[in-house]
Amino acid sequence: MLIRYKKSFKKIAMGLLSYMPQEKELKTLKETMECYESNDDWQLYLWKVDEDIVGVVGVVIEQKKVEILHIAVNPSYRDEGIGTKMIAEVKKTHPDLNVVPGEAISRFYEKCTKEAGKGSRL
Repeated sequence: MLIRYKKSFKKIAMGLLSYMPQEKELKTLKETMECYESNDDWQLYLWKVDEDIVGVVGVVIEQKKVEILHIAVNPSYRDEGIGTKMIAEVKKTHPDLNVVPGEAISRFYEKCTKEAGKGSRL
């Protein structure tokens, strides 16, 4: 289930975002979190399985598109289709906007959309 980020989830969100290669350095990670917390166009969502938060997806909304900038899943929950489900939920959350991948996640996005084409996840 996709839930909207709240400051009470900051440490969890930062931990998940740190799985993104470009977010390895603490300074960069803190700057990214500041963008999500201070810009209305930057939205961060968390993926919850039962009571555990296991994924994060961050988007920026620009005119008629939603660009997915960040997406990460806890390694213990990988290969379960969670990334694909998060992308699908972002599309449902913004039905009137074109959802596109950012440069950092484009390969992962393509993989998820190909997998979804084989099933009915997206």
